[in-house]
Amino acid sequence: MARKSRKKIIPNVRLTGIADRGKAVGRDEEGMVVFVEGGVPGDLMDVQTQRKKKGVWNGIPHHIHEYSEDRTEAFCKHFSECGGCKWQHLSYEAQIKHKNKVVLDAFSRLAKVEIDDIQGIVGAEKIRAYRNKMVYSFAGRKWIAQDIIDRGEEVDFRNGLGFYRAGAFDKVVDIQECHLQEGLTNKLRNWLRDYTLSHEISYHDPRSHKGFMRNLFVRNNRKGEWMVNIIFHSDDQKIIKPMLEEIHAAFPEIVSLWYTINPKMNDSTADLDRIHFAGDKYLQESLGDVNFNIGPKSFFQTNTYQAEKLYLTVLDFADFQGTENVYDLYTGLGSIALYIAKYCKHVVGIEEIEAAIDDAKMNQKLNDIDNATFYAGDVKNILDDAFADKHGKPDILITDPPRMGMHADVVDMLIKLETPKVIYVSCNPSTQARDVALLKEKYDVLKIRPVDMFPHTHHIENVALLKLRK
Repeated sequence: MARKSRKKIIPNVRLTGIADRGKAVGRDEEGMVVFVEGGVPGDLMDVQTQRKKKGVWNGIPHHIHEYSEDRTEAFCKHFSECGGCKWQHLSYEAQIKHKNKVVLDAFSRLAKVEIDDIQGIVGAEKIRAYRNKMVYSFAGRKWIAQDIIDRGEEVDFRNGLGFYRAGAFDKVVDIQECHLQEGLTNKLRNWLRDYTLSHEISYHDPRSHKGFMRNLFVRNNRKGEWMVNIIFHSDDQKIIKPMLEEIHAAFPEIVSLWYTINPKMNDSTADLDRIHFAGDKYLQESLGDVNFNIGPKSFFQTNTYQAEKLYLTVLDFADFQGTENVYDLYTGLGSIALYIAKYCKHVVGIEEIEAAIDDAKMNQKLNDIDNATFYAGDVKNILDDAFADKHGKPDILITDPPRMGMHADVVDMLIKLETPKVIYVSCNPSTQARDVALLKEKYDVLKIRPVDMFPHTHHIENVALLKLRK
């Protein structure tokens, strides 16, 4: 006997805010919370439910009675298919207003703290072509919208180069123009599609694990220079060498050209060697007056323009006097540590990824910075009493953990250290608020300032200043 469908139409849902993964959130006439894919705050609609999770309905628009005043026309023709920019149909002014509310709601609901100084969100001046890194995927099958299929048009499902469609691990949306990075990314991607198809070079199929072309990594700096790394399934130099030679000749803006061989079942390449083919081995970029050599494996803030505003916020909250001993947890390639080094007495950075610490030390030397020390290893294993005895207790502690927030052992150690001032930088306000709820045993939150690093997405960065309670 077939299972009875739980799907239904929920009438008159007023959407009031944004939620995780680009969904809008609202309530029906009875006050029930509903999450809607494709809605915009301010819409009044009937919702077609798709599933119920933890007592809350998730759905899609069925019929819109009133369109939000904040709705706008998406500027990308791939918007409805790609899924990378969830909020192009919401005005940017409304985006940052709702992102600011997401942060405040997290601190109110999860941290349950009072904040003396709630500072307005730092919006982006550049809301297109703001990313300095993109990764595209080759796939043996393209994702084609259902309405095109239903019209019975002749469609070629073979070979796409772009982004994987959400929920379709083996199909990509074939991207002709992406607005997230400067123009060369589109020229190169489209050139490479034409080249590979004309030379009948196969695209990777995750199901069969066959196909030569896998990924295209593209990075640029603000000087108009580019780094490119192409990921192949196998080391066939009869294909690789001519292709890279033609790219090198056709695109003089590419100053650093690499390739990687990935025969694995997944697209992760962190453990694989990058093979240098032509040009420089590094791309140069600066934040403030600190210069960085960035390699093909380096982690660097993806939005250079907003990264400067983020680091200026850290600097403002720290209010350095030049005498401070500073710890920088989850330091990455040391970008924050090196940025603040000239303002303090000494800074110690800790990062789990050893290659990132190698980059930090290289860039420390590049900038003649002699008051920074870096350690590779898991923060929860390194930050202990012996570490504090060796380096002295910090006057200021900066922490910028990954999305899952800090490990409970790290939070416990922060409470034990009793650092006078903690600056918590987070790309996930929910886990940040969770950690702050634990830290409030000894700390008060003095200030918060959100920074929008990724316009048109649900992502939001937040900086919080915590002060030890006397």
